[in-house]
Amino acid sequence: MASNQQTRPVIGELAKDSATGRIGVVMGEISGRVQMRPVRGGREWEAMPGDVVAPSAREELSARLAVRNLDSQVPL
Repeated sequence: MASNQQTRPVIGELAKDSATGRIGVVMGEISGRVQMRPVRGGREWEAMPGDVVAPSAREELSARLAVRNLDSQVPL
């Protein structure tokens, strides 16, 4: 029997903070809050565990494409 239960993304996976709409990488959990970092790097933010969900396929593709585009830029 298949389970329809969704699991929260784990460390290293892309996730969405549904409270803010931001997509980031799960970095860990401290004091009951999930630590997330922007996909392109930057300052971490905290999210409530219940707000951290898997991004939609479209959101994940968009985030990965943004990183790829950033990586392909040639400095002038």
